[in-house]
Order: sequence, then structure tokens, then C-alpha cells
Amino acid sequence: MAGLEGTEQPRRGVGTADPAGSMPIVADEPVLKMFELYGNPALGEIRLPSRPRSAAGARRLTQLVVQRHWGLSERTAEHAVLLVSELVGNAVRHTGARFFGLRMLRRRGWLRIEVRDPSRGLPCLLPVRELDTSGRGLFLVDTLSDRWGVDLLARGKTTWFEMRVAER
Repeated sequence: MAGLEGTEQPRRGVGTADPAGSMPIVADEPVLKMFELYGNPALGEIRLPSRPRSAAGARRLTQLVVQRHWGLSERTAEHAVLLVSELVGNAVRHTGARFFGLRMLRRRGWLRIEVRDPSRGLPCLLPVRELDTSGRGLFLVDTLSDRWGVDLLARGKTTWFEMRVAER
């Protein structure tokens, strides 16, 4: 979406400055280590190893940025965390990549989160039945986000979702 900026000023808090020195981080030790190792996904795309445990880190980073830095509601943060988990899970399980990218963007009234991977295979929104035990990821993305999509790149794709957010 044109006009989205990942560098919108976050809500101020008490904590340690991030590696770029531009915002305080109020977080637990594992999240602080992730910021040190990978950077801040609100300042630009970060690369994470394509391993199942990276999903937990992506969830923690999302929680931190959405709720603590941007000051958005707990419900918005919960939905964003769930949807990031689904997109990261797809990137880890289905692409065979060594890394995936994570980026978070914000502009007035909107939040956008992107997961980039080197596969050009498109995700597929499947019908979901009550007793299905898998295949619900994109159904959740479709249900909880206001918009979502996939942008094909020269090498890979970016799967993204956007959510309308209330300004405090």
C-alpha cells in the first residue's frame, strides 16, 4: 500500500535503545536478543532463519512493535501476532528457504505486516470445515485482516496482511 511508513515514531517507554538507537525497547531478554541479532522490523525488513523456532521470535517481535511501540490495542496485537505466526509458519513449512524476511509498516489508521520468502509458489485459501485439523492459516488471515495478498517478486514473493487500527 502506497504511503505506508515503517519509521513512524513509536510510543515512548522505558527501556534500552534498539540497535539503530531510535526507539526504546521494553521487552524480555529473548526479544532484546532478537533486536540485537536481527534488527527492528518496523525500521526495515529483517531476515530470520527459516526454522520453526523463528515463528516464536516473530510473534514476540510483533507483540513488542504493535502494542508497546505503536501503542495499539491488545486485541490488535493479538490478531497481528496470530496472523504473523500463520504467515511465518507457511514460509518455514512450504518454501524450503534458509531465511525469510519480516517487515512491519504503519500509517495513520493502518498496520501492514509482510513476510517475504524466495519461493514463487502461491499460498492457497482453502475452504475450511469444522473438523479440519490443518489448512486454517489463510482462513484466519482472511477472517482477521481487512486485506491480504501476495506480491510476486523477481525472486520469491511477499505475503502480506493489513489491518485497520484505531488511533489512541
